[in-house]
Amino acid sequence: MERRSFLRASVLAGGTILGAPFIQKGRFKLYAGSRTEYSRRTLDLVQESTVIDMLSLFTLDWQKLAGWQQDPSTFRPEDFQRLKRSGITVFHPAVEPNQPNPFRATLRWSDNWNRLISAYPEFFVRVNSVDDIRVAKNSGRIAVVLGFQNSEHFRSVHDVGAFHELGQRVSQLTYNSRNSLGDGCVERRDQGITVYGASVIAEMNRIGMVVDVSHAGERTALDAFRISRKPVIISHSNCKALVPRSPRCVSDTVIRGLAATGGVLGLTGIRNFVWDGRPVTLNHLLDHYEHVARLVGVEHVGIGSDSDVEDHNGKTGKKRLQFDIHGLDTGTRIYDITEGLLKRGYTNRHLELILGGNFLRVLSEVWNQPPVSVS
Repeated sequence: MERRSFLRASVLAGGTILGAPFIQKGRFKLYAGSRTEYSRRTLDLVQESTVIDMLSLFTLDWQKLAGWQQDPSTFRPEDFQRLKRSGITVFHPAVEPNQPNPFRATLRWSDNWNRLISAYPEFFVRVNSVDDIRVAKNSGRIAVVLGFQNSEHFRSVHDVGAFHELGQRVSQLTYNSRNSLGDGCVERRDQGITVYGASVIAEMNRIGMVVDVSHAGERTALDAFRISRKPVIISHSNCKALVPRSPRCVSDTVIRGLAATGGVLGLTGIRNFVWDGRPVTLNHLLDHYEHVARLVGVEHVGIGSDSDVEDHNGKTGKKRLQFDIHGLDTGTRIYDITEGLLKRGYTNRHLELILGGNFLRVLSEVWNQPPVSVS
């Protein structure tokens, strides 16, 4: 039986993934003062895996981030330790520049990230190739994939190569609304990928840049799947079958189309995309992992949290409302998700794929490089 067929069959058997039973052989805290304890199996899996969070931010405090980038000396070792403590190997801190001049704004954002990364070679590796991910994992550093949540900064097809030279390796085609490439998910009329958008996708395929259709309208996403000759990703979204009223969640039709390209859906912990009732719990988020795995196979699901690594639970204000999911702390979310899926019967191999192996496969294919075994 082929690997894809075997993995999907293991999901369908009995309605969940079959594997070794979850055995509680002792509980451990990640660090002193931590409120939550985890199994040794969870800790080992996260430590040994190459964990890729395809929408993960250093901080949601934009003033703090700007300070780090403009004056890297303000970034302290304890800031690095907080990033490391999350268990994430590869951060993809993509944003939507949301400026009157997207080209100039994205140039500044690229320069700012390159300044911070180059100032701390002992902490960070900018990811130009999959080999850089291996280097980061083996040296205990953080790998950073530069990308953006819009492609409006591409004034022409030639800009794809220019931004690739600056380190960009992922580009989301549209944000919520229409741009010159296609339509976003909140547009009343989704007319799909434009002629110009198709030429940009072709150039991204040629040069080795990942096509991301998060925030895209359904027809725009389906057109991208048809046009792209390389796997496409949805870096951060959830399943419309479970949250039907959210325009940011994607339908089963889109998930099937994504899987047909060989792509991966990164699932997010944004509360309104997880469940439209209250309270929202970790189990509601895990239901999205189950849904994708049953629908198209476990090799097409990953993590795209759309969060930083600070613990927002228990805090007041907008951030708590956005991330307040019972049983999921944003700072330790990788461990919470791993433990939850193990309790549902997922095997170590399935978790290795979900935690990063699936996205690593896609990055290897799109960046025109052989797969790298990260040990």
